[in-house]
Amino acid sequence: MRVLISEKLAANALTLLETAGQTVDVKLGLTNEEIIEIIPDYDALIVRSATKVTREVIEAGSNLKIIGRAGVGVDNVDVEAATERGIIVCNAPTSNVVSAAEQTMCLLLASARKTAQANASMQQGEWNRSAYTGRELFHKTLAIVGLGRIGGLVAERAAAFGMELVGYDPYCSVERAAALGVTKYETIDEVLPLADFITVHLPKNKETIGMFGAKQFAKMKDGVFLVNTARGGIYNLAEMVEFLQSGKIGGVAIDVFESEPCTSSPIHGIDNAILTPHLGASTVEAQERAGVQIAEYVLLGLENKMVPTAVNVKLVPDDVMGAVAPYIPACETLGVVLAQLSREAIANVELTVSGELAEYDVSLLGTAALRGIFSRNTDDPVNFVNANYIAQQRGVGITIKKDSKLHEYNSKVSLLTMNGTRRIEVGCIASGPHAEIRIVSLLDYKLDLIPKKYVLVMKYEDTPGKLGRIGTVLGNANINISTMEIGTLEKATGEAIVLMNVDDPVPPAVYDELVASVGVNEGWFIEL
Repeated sequence: MRVLISEKLAANALTLLETAGQTVDVKLGLTNEEIIEIIPDYDALIVRSATKVTREVIEAGSNLKIIGRAGVGVDNVDVEAATERGIIVCNAPTSNVVSAAEQTMCLLLASARKTAQANASMQQGEWNRSAYTGRELFHKTLAIVGLGRIGGLVAERAAAFGMELVGYDPYCSVERAAALGVTKYETIDEVLPLADFITVHLPKNKETIGMFGAKQFAKMKDGVFLVNTARGGIYNLAEMVEFLQSGKIGGVAIDVFESEPCTSSPIHGIDNAILTPHLGASTVEAQERAGVQIAEYVLLGLENKMVPTAVNVKLVPDDVMGAVAPYIPACETLGVVLAQLSREAIANVELTVSGELAEYDVSLLGTAALRGIFSRNTDDPVNFVNANYIAQQRGVGITIKKDSKLHEYNSKVSLLTMNGTRRIEVGCIASGPHAEIRIVSLLDYKLDLIPKKYVLVMKYEDTPGKLGRIGTVLGNANINISTMEIGTLEKATGEAIVLMNVDDPVPPAVYDELVASVGVNEGWFIEL
């Protein structure tokens, strides 16, 4: 497949993609119009922060399967448009966490010790020690707003400086904060008067933009130092000016801005403001990690596998993924089978998860089942990104039921739809060291078959000689039966069902001969 890289990426990342057999084109400095013109030729697009992946770009990318952002945020990608088109959007969220935490510590120290201002003075030939008397971090209170990955790393490093740590994060548990050595408060207003230093590590959203303005600055301790290496706009810079000039805010260090590149802002030119051009991820190590990680994730997406950092697919914790992973392809297979068993359009589907698997969040399995159902009746790509979206557009509902009791199997999944008053059901397990998919129920018959590419299903009156006739008809057509299973019902009905893996498709004329020779009441040829 073809991968377009529109911004500079680590050499190791390019090697990784090329070694995997992908055709890689690096084209730097493209305009949006130029990207729109060439993007139909590509299966994947890798960007950093400068390229704007707009709806127009995405809609022009008729072959796009995945967009990778070599960095943390995806602010420059229209995720909604990508989701509608079934395009995975992923990032490398852990690639720069250490670099960002170290940049935070760097700016805390630089602000407290007036390092940048002293350097500027020295470069002008001055020697003015008294003008640059600083402050220690030791025994000062640092407020960390946002105790995620980067906030946690900052806490570890600040503790080594002997700082007292307080924090605010409505999504962080008291236990997690305590493990970081942070005293957690329930409101930001409780934190503001306590802090000698404040650093923010928050995402960009409607709650966080402008989170700190004049009202919050007024509540802070006199001479407080502020740092932002997260997202531009969390501090309202226009409302900060008078607090900087008066000394209420002792110093501020800003690495990120609402609009970048930023060459002017309300605090440009103010002496106690340190400004850096978004350097949080700008280390050799972070760039290397970001490139290699995003290359690995893009390869997974091109192979139609789960991408762990996909932002438009529900993220699944590692322990849950370990349990449900074998049943993802199982549920896709059930969806493919159910769609071909159903004689009518499917309107509602019921997924039942029983046994040990029922203890986990299995919503991803519902998405997998929908993916299987739609894979046979749409020309659009169907994946974990857009399966639920396609279901909504087509009015197909899915419900998930759980039964934690152990029945015949440790875990089992089954799909059910109704054609009028008729139940169309298929169930399977994933067993063995390679989690082989075994169909164990079909149309309420019990059986056990590992399905292959071509599966023939037939219901007929259970009388002697029928299996021999099936073998004769298929043998005459030069169609080999590789494996076969006869289903049973709890109550005898005089009717049998047989599933058989065959090596080749069964033409309509051969099927008609089976009906005439065997007396098939109902049958299906299923292709997986």
